[in-house]
Amino acid sequence: MNGNGRNYDSESGGPRRGTHGASLKLAPPPQDSPASSYRKHVISMYVSNKPGVLIRIALVFARRGYNIDSLVVSEGHDPAFSHMTITARGEERGLAQILSQLNKLVDVVHAKDHTSDDIVRRELALIKVRCTAANRSEILQVAQMFQCEMLHLSDATLTLQAAGEPERIDALHRLLGGYGILEMVRTGHVLIARGEESTY
Repeated sequence: MNGNGRNYDSESGGPRRGTHGASLKLAPPPQDSPASSYRKHVISMYVSNKPGVLIRIALVFARRGYNIDSLVVSEGHDPAFSHMTITARGEERGLAQILSQLNKLVDVVHAKDHTSDDIVRRELALIKVRCTAANRSEILQVAQMFQCEMLHLSDATLTLQAAGEPERIDALHRLLGGYGILEMVRTGHVLIARGEESTY
């Protein structure tokens, strides 16, 4: 704005036109946009095996704006406790508060972030692909490359079982997507620490 109270365009030097007749030049989005700080985290927990524990844990993530992508719960070697693995996405700065709140819950023995750890991670997926006589051999070659197990074959579909690291399942998903995926079910991450190190 100049001394006469008129708006001027910084690039052309002329008066900036308003919404009547021409659109304004929009400012570029901020570099530190909230979406850019979002990251996927893999968190393992050792919790009491009793009703109500899961909902209390889920509320901790929801209050911090984290979306749970996958959740796996299974009874531990001690039936009084369960192993829980949660894959969640949210702002990096909120993770420390989430872990602190989780570890304060009475029924949580321990919660730990394994996102950057060198651990053993596995996931299982069942994938039903559109399959015809013309492309069956190509799909089977892809399945063999990813060491998939063929579970069911019909005139129009092929159902595969794939197991491995989550990134490997993602790669298989992208390749089979070109043939037409009809259904896919994934178990979510399970993990365990290497060697003598404790997972929790």
